[in-house]
Amino acid sequence: MERRVIFPNKLLPYLLVAPQLAVTLVFFFWPAGQAIQMSVLSQDAFGQSVTFVGLDNFKEVLSDPDYLKTLWRTLFFASAVAICALVPALLFATMAERVVRGATFYRTVLVLPYAIAPAIAGVLWLFMFSPSTGILAYVLKKMGVDWNPRLDGDQAMFLVIIAAAWKQISYNFLFFLAGLQSIPKALLEAASIDGAGEWRKFRTIVFPLLSPTTFFLLVVNIVYAFFDTFGIIDAVTNGGPAKATEVLVYKVYYDGVHSLNLGSSAAQSVILMAIVILLTAVQFKYVERKVHY
Repeated sequence: MERRVIFPNKLLPYLLVAPQLAVTLVFFFWPAGQAIQMSVLSQDAFGQSVTFVGLDNFKEVLSDPDYLKTLWRTLFFASAVAICALVPALLFATMAERVVRGATFYRTVLVLPYAIAPAIAGVLWLFMFSPSTGILAYVLKKMGVDWNPRLDGDQAMFLVIIAAAWKQISYNFLFFLAGLQSIPKALLEAASIDGAGEWRKFRTIVFPLLSPTTFFLLVVNIVYAFFDTFGIIDAVTNGGPAKATEVLVYKVYYDGVHSLNLGSSAAQSVILMAIVILLTAVQFKYVERKVHY
């Protein structure tokens, strides 16, 4: 018999969700509304002259070749970060799920990077890959690699991708580990009795049952790469060299704060929000078809 929770006080449920609604309104809907309002205005840096320009800011942004290059660069960056964060996390979760002795310590160590602020994570990798003092840069030079992300745009992009993915691996690890622990052991034991190897069990049983978790993490990681990697890029490369690591979220900041082009910056933020919503909708429409609930 299904049990239902009944609140005798009809006002109590609304009071319980009020704090979360207040946070959402203040930190999401209000800034989003301000961005939409500013995107149709043209104003100077001091806000003394404000003119309604309609969609002119959007036309200017979408007709800018540099913005289109930044868009494609961001798509590549987001895809690379998602892949580099999901694959190792799944591998670590599979290994951790088999650990018997010291399992708590092993899992705690893997989760620690998630507690590090994005800017700090970026600085850590910047030190390790520093051309003058970094240990990893030293190893690369010994291998014959001319490593200098301050001058080479491809190397700078590689560095921010690695730093951003490393920061997110712990988050993915937690969900994959929880998903693995929820898989019935009887299925794996039956497959072993039938003679299935480890790879075949993973491919035909484990990964299909993990598909809801994988789909959820794919959406979360794409959103993370579009928005939450600003601190890493700002700390590591400042969008350089020569804008080689300037993604959409950093361009919004740079055009608004440094160039003081507030209307264009607001229009870019609205476009960025629309792109992420569109990508999420596409994933739910097409990728979710491969998900087995």
